[in-house]
Amino acid sequence: MRVAVPHQLEREVVRERLRDRSHEIADHIPGGMAEVHTRWPSEDRMDMTISAMGQDLQAHVDIEDSQLVFEVDLPPALSFIEPMVSGAIRQQGQKLLEKD
Repeated sequence: MRVAVPHQLEREVVRERLRDRSHEIADHIPGGMAEVHTRWPSEDRMDMTISAMGQDLQAHVDIEDSQLVFEVDLPPALSFIEPMVSGAIRQQGQKLLEKD
């Protein structure tokens, strides 16, 4: 699943806000029992492993000039929740970029 979140910020500002607020990602996952581990293989990509409801999902966020691109590998058994997840990513992705 691919979800784009537009922004009008400099890449460095986006990197800084994602690094500073990545610990908040788990708070936005329904059910409240998620763990999210992040790592930065490059300055413009944040990889994530999301553990929730007995599932481990792989995802990443690419920082582009005018958008963040979230890609989440949803297993076929969870494909029915794709609309809900993509909507939450759009909404919460914007919140991650907001200034504190």
